[in-house]
Amino acid sequence: MTIKALVLNLDYTPITVCTVQRAFLLVYLRKADLIEANNVYSFHTVSDTFSMPSVIKLNRYVNMPYKGVVLNRDNIFKRDGFKCQYCGRERELTLDHLIPKAKGGKTSWNNLVTACKKCNSKKGNYSPEEAGLRLSLLPYRPSYIMYLKKLYENSYDEWKPYLNQKESRVA
Repeated sequence: MTIKALVLNLDYTPITVCTVQRAFLLVYLRKADLIEANNVYSFHTVSDTFSMPSVIKLNRYVNMPYKGVVLNRDNIFKRDGFKCQYCGRERELTLDHLIPKAKGGKTSWNNLVTACKKCNSKKGNYSPEEAGLRLSLLPYRPSYIMYLKKLYENSYDEWKPYLNQKESRVA
């Protein structure tokens, strides 16, 4: 696994994740400030030792247009925690349209959920209610910060204060 660094905008909002080498370069060139260092690793030269960045803050504000999460199979699985939203099974996962495409259902964040093959077959061309199935979680469109948090929630403790800021849920 490659070690990553969280990049914050001037106002401390998370904007991206990059390699620690890139983060170190931004700090070294004084384009960013080191906010949190990795407590385990560091960079060494012949004569110096440098902290390995874990969280950096850019020194100038970068205007970011709305950065959304791409609607694709993998991101739907990540949003749903790699579990069937009907029975909780974690194997043989597929995507399910709540309102079937044959009945005018769209391929959108609010109409797609993760389902195991068994539940998806049981549901067939019906709505979950018609098939007698209940969703464990209503589908939603995740924000970029929520996506970063879910992707790295168990990896980097230093990031948690910056990813747990107030987030705006886009529906």
